[in-house]
Amino acid sequence: MPSPGDVISYTDMCQSERTSLQKGMNFRHGPEPSVILMSRRRDAPYEDQIDENGRVLIYEGHDVPRSPGGPNPKAVDQSEKTPAGKPTENGKFLQAAEQFKQGVAPALRVRVYEKIHRGIWSYNGLFELIDAQLEQRGSRRVFKFRLRLNESATTNPEYSANDLPQRRLIPTHVKLEVWKRDKGRCVKCGKTDQLHFDHDYPFSKGGTSISAENIQLLCMRHNLEKSAKIE
Repeated sequence: MPSPGDVISYTDMCQSERTSLQKGMNFRHGPEPSVILMSRRRDAPYEDQIDENGRVLIYEGHDVPRSPGGPNPKAVDQSEKTPAGKPTENGKFLQAAEQFKQGVAPALRVRVYEKIHRGIWSYNGLFELIDAQLEQRGSRRVFKFRLRLNESATTNPEYSANDLPQRRLIPTHVKLEVWKRDKGRCVKCGKTDQLHFDHDYPFSKGGTSISAENIQLLCMRHNLEKSAKIE
């Protein structure tokens, strides 16, 4: 599995999750975490938000599918059930959030990937679904799902055990700026695969996550070499 900050291709992301990710919301029953694909690019179809310095993700539910002769999906309420009465992905996530709030089930674990470029994604980490509600948006209602970053899920060697992962989530605008500046390549060798958003000056030593000046793209080899030198 990827670590928070890893840059991953769509193909590798699907292989890692062992499924073809054809939709943004992917509910899974059982112990395997569900999967959410988000985007905060200018052309993003939904209004996803990151709050509390990266601790919380507000994820917008998905519209009804577009169909020939059907209504504009952006003009009707987002649905909880299909025409056949089965829960949509919105409905499945909503039920999980309600079960957590009622204390009858643990928070649903969700792996979150964020689109950085066409075919390129960044792994944001493991989140927990803690709330959901319908929100009025103009003439229609949309779902808003509130997810909290899991504070213990990290395997990146750059960070110490006391370095809480929610404090180092790199904001979207910083990722996009760094990706454009570094041209989608490792700054050390120019590789374009197995990349990671790396803190030039480590977060654990006071380096910031909110400035592109302190973030760079490194391939796996150079990221590990740098981590081995941190004392």
